Amino acid sequence: MGGTGNVEEASKAFGFSRAKGYDLVHQGQFPCCVLRIGRSTRVVTASLLRVLESGEPEFSSARA
Repeated sequence: MGGTGNVEEASKAFGFSRAKGYDLVHQGQFPCCVLRIGRSTRVVTASLLRVLESGEPEFSSARA
């Protein structure tokens, strides 16, 4: 597994839609850390795994 993944797949892992995932990213409330890389938004894989395991969110301050 790589260092980052896409919002669509991470949203699926949390059980919500792609649109809801991007809404949460824009609000700074996505459950795990996200990075803005140019025009791309990437989810930090390590953060995603920690949140899925613990159930505790790691909100990102990244905003689109």
